[in-house]
Amino acid sequence: MLGLIVIAVGGFLSMLSFGPGEVVVPDVAAPARQAAAGSSASLAMPIANYPVSSMRHDWGDPREGGQRKHQGLDLMAPGGTPVVAALSGTVEKLFDSDRGGHTIYIRSPDRRWMLYYAHLKGYALGLAEGQQVRQGQVVGYVGDSGNAGAGNTHLHFAVSWMRAGDRWYQGEPVDPYPLLAGKTASR
Repeated sequence: MLGLIVIAVGGFLSMLSFGPGEVVVPDVAAPARQAAAGSSASLAMPIANYPVSSMRHDWGDPREGGQRKHQGLDLMAPGGTPVVAALSGTVEKLFDSDRGGHTIYIRSPDRRWMLYYAHLKGYALGLAEGQQVRQGQVVGYVGDSGNAGAGNTHLHFAVSWMRAGDRWYQGEPVDPYPLLAGKTASR
């Protein structure tokens, strides 16, 4: 009798659905492997002539009193310093938000990566959604827009691993620090 109950409960549980049918978990080591192999994840430093020694690994640091974690890298630089495309790709979205201020979203040609640039002073002249940009091309300028705080000029740079169908604001955040370690911008 107990065996029949276990089989019945197991059969019932197998019919239940707890979310999407297929859960895609990104391989967190993939970005570093692909960067080493020179794939689309091979990033250039997103601030022109930015010294690697100035990078601070602040991924995961608490924000808003610990209510959320930092999912990017803050690169401190003087206001107006050129910000460059870390990958070639398409400008998918130019967006103004309370947190990020003037922002840019650039998607890689293979559509698997989204780069996010926030707190910009402004965009490069003529930059538009749908525009193709090449790695190293100036796309904007370091600023303090959004919640950066007046005078706290820096670039918030984030990388997301995109699944098929993900929109510009979706994707799986990936720590950009290991992808940028040892890099310098070409401009």
